[in-house]
Amino acid sequence: MLIETAVTAGVGALICLDRVAVQIMISRPVVAGPLMGLILGDMLTGLVTGALLELLWIDRIPVGSYVPPHDTFVAILATAGAVLTAPSGAPPPRELIALAVLLFAPAAWLGQRMEILLRQWNERWLGRALEDAEAGDPARLSRRHLSALAGYFAASLLCLGAAMLCGVPLLRLIYAALPQTALQVLALAYFLLPLIGMGVALNTVKLRGAVPVFCGVFLLLALASEFL
Repeated sequence: MLIETAVTAGVGALICLDRVAVQIMISRPVVAGPLMGLILGDMLTGLVTGALLELLWIDRIPVGSYVPPHDTFVAILATAGAVLTAPSGAPPPRELIALAVLLFAPAAWLGQRMEILLRQWNERWLGRALEDAEAGDPARLSRRHLSALAGYFAASLLCLGAAMLCGVPLLRLIYAALPQTALQVLALAYFLLPLIGMGVALNTVKLRGAVPVFCGVFLLLALASEFL
């Protein structure tokens, strides 16, 4: 468990750097989930989890000074939690994936608060960075930039590590204690979560005739939940 926690936190913190530095979109849930799943040996679970979360937060984008919920945290933690809780050698069942997403969803707001605090901390050093630029000292300016990235990496590492150490045992405990009725409800939630995301996506693009499309997809998924 400690090795998996260290790997998840370390790789996850590197992926999270994409939110503030590289920005090649690997921090998006639909990419971060499969990457984490690939490392833990179950890429399909990562893809399913990442796609669910991508739909749920597709309308939250970092425009201007707005800091969106940290969906990358949730994708990494939910994927790792589902994979590590599933029986050895077996893919996680639908109800376990749904439970992992719901349990780790609050990590989005934890990460959002972390990013806000780090931005406020970095603003305190902005004046010195401007002085370095005016003094023609690019080396010191670069060091300040790298130190800010190192701080973001360290904060992400600590948050992910703590969430893994606390969240995965809790996920295992809750999943083992749930009655069959609750598991059936979670299996249904597995199909309902994409519907919520589709509703968010349709509302985002302002698609004309979105309601019939939404209802049609709902009926198809309801039928699928009965026969699959």
